[in-house]
Amino acid sequence: MVLDAIKHFHNIRYLVIVSVVMQDHVHLLLKPSISESKVDFPLSKILQSIKGFSALQINKSRNTKGALWQEESYDRIVRDYDEYLDKWNYIRSNPVKAELCHSPEDYAFLWEPGEPET
Repeated sequence: MVLDAIKHFHNIRYLVIVSVVMQDHVHLLLKPSISESKVDFPLSKILQSIKGFSALQINKSRNTKGALWQEESYDRIVRDYDEYLDKWNYIRSNPVKAELCHSPEDYAFLWEPGEPET
């Protein structure tokens, strides 16, 4: 459900490079898109939509109500290619470090559409 929420606005409000949904947290490397009116989508609104939609779906499936996500998000601006590669590798290797799989590609909740072809 969380991965579906992340995928929903991919190529619309943002471009996902890599995402991984863990048992108790999510990692995303994404680029906000620019709307048709030439306004970029703020990260706070992107995260709000992902959290809101996924919380609604999860609560519906559990027949529960209430908050699901922490209000705080720990975001970083990636400033250069080395940092980009570091973040990408960190996200991909998260399930391996948690001993949930042997390689990132084996983890069902890793999604990495990558950079669009230009």
